[in-house]
Amino acid sequence: RNFYYITILRDPVSRYLSEWRHVQRGATWKASLHVCDGRSPTTEELPSCYTGDDWSGCSLQEFMDCPYNLANNRQVRMLSDLSLVGCYNLSVMPEEQRNKVLLDSAKENLKRMAFFGLTEFQRKTQYLFEKTFNMNFISPFTQYNSTRASSVEIDKQTQQRIEALNFLDMELYDYAKDLFLQRYQYMRQKEHQEARRKRQEQRKILRAKQAHLREQSENNSSSTDYIGNVERW
Repeated sequence: RNFYYITILRDPVSRYLSEWRHVQRGATWKASLHVCDGRSPTTEELPSCYTGDDWSGCSLQEFMDCPYNLANNRQVRMLSDLSLVGCYNLSVMPEEQRNKVLLDSAKENLKRMAFFGLTEFQRKTQYLFEKTFNMNFISPFTQYNSTRASSVEIDKQTQQRIEALNFLDMELYDYAKDLFLQRYQYMRQKEHQEARRKRQEQRKILRAKQAHLREQSENNSSSTDYIGNVERW
């Protein structure tokens, strides 16, 4: 069988706020094993941000203040090969080197995917999916601009803090958006070229039919003239 990896990326600030709201309502990822190189991280490698059953009711400030929060740069971490940096063991290499390896890995894996979309471009995402896999959805994608994240009002300083906490995701998203639009433009050009080729083929067929009809008409005219002459003779 052929398996295709696909993903949908989201604006990092909106995604971060959405996850905070999700956690605030009591969501957890306790079932996630975070297995890497055949083992789960130790509590020392991946400490918890909260005590108790969940982190419900946490403020945005508390959410941002936890240095072990997996919401930080989640998209890069989930797209990259963590084994390249020693999984969750932060002592394997310097932080700057680790960040570069993770970002490069995430970009490469994203580029090699058969398809990826962007939450902020629903119609283009649908178009690319349909063209990539040669299948059509029964209804058009809807662009929802009103989300739980959009309902959160934050000041400029808080936004800058979130961007700083997700600086790898910010860079990945810029890369993804550029690659996504390149793929979209390529598919559109390919579609236009195919449509032009079909039009040219149709015109060619039409000209051939018209030439054939003219030839038949001329042959019929010649036959009529000959029969008329025979009758006179």
